[in-house]
Amino acid sequence: MRKSVVVDNKKFMWDGVEYKDEGEANAAAENYAAARFEIHRIAEKDKVFLFTRRVVTEIKVEGAPS
Repeated sequence: MRKSVVVDNKKFMWDGVEYKDEGEANAAAENYAAARFEIHRIAEKDKVFLFTRRVVTEIKVEGAPS
């Protein structure tokens, strides 16, 4: 499986799991959605693959400036 896909000019990264059915994929997708990820799914043969992305909304800088 490819590591990433581009959909509507947005890059999604594969989560690295081959889900055996829609039920497993849906459960994982719900967890990703709760963590504010966007999700794209691809079904191939008898497996489902999830691709996710999340837009950075906050940047935290630690330590003193150099």
